[in-house]
Amino acid sequence: MKVLLINASPHEKGSTYTALSQMISVFEEQGIETTLIHIGNKPLRGCIACGYCNEHGKCVFNDEVNRAAEEFEKSDGIVLASPVYYASPNATLLAFCDRLFQSSTFDKTMKVGAAVVSARRGGCSASFDCINKYYSISSMPIASSRYWNMIHGNNAEEAQQDKEGLQTMRTLAHNMAFLMKSIELGKNTFGIPESEEKIKTNFIR
Repeated sequence: MKVLLINASPHEKGSTYTALSQMISVFEEQGIETTLIHIGNKPLRGCIACGYCNEHGKCVFNDEVNRAAEEFEKSDGIVLASPVYYASPNATLLAFCDRLFQSSTFDKTMKVGAAVVSARRGGCSASFDCINKYYSISSMPIASSRYWNMIHGNNAEEAQQDKEGLQTMRTLAHNMAFLMKSIELGKNTFGIPESEEKIKTNFIR
């Protein structure tokens, strides 16, 4: 099995990475392969609604989004991790996710998603909710822990002092591993849920 982890912090080895490293250690113990992609220092732009992906199955901008999409398709789960900027995931992750989920055409049903957020002080729960919306619109089960998936600290050293946050990440990884393995067993026995033809409406029709 395989998990893709996205680190959207501009600091490659900062507090967000500290949280992800706890998860990676658990995944390795569970025999789950991990791929970590650092996007926080990349010049990623948002979606321009050009429609290129509808014809070509990938984004018109050939950057980290298309690379991550290839890994995402091969993975059983994905972890999207971001520092908190103004009570929200940072703009890098939001631009990345808008394009990743819009431009990738493969079926994401029953891939497991997890959100991880880090902050010096506040804004974690709002950022956590925002990330989870990408999963809930994609028929993806959301992995949970014993507390919301957040860690506190302005840098890696401070994050290491958040013992509860570190434990939350390890618990999240254990739960995510169990969920992915259980879904794999279910797929082999029952397949994936049947999908009806999509109905799209808006407020003027």
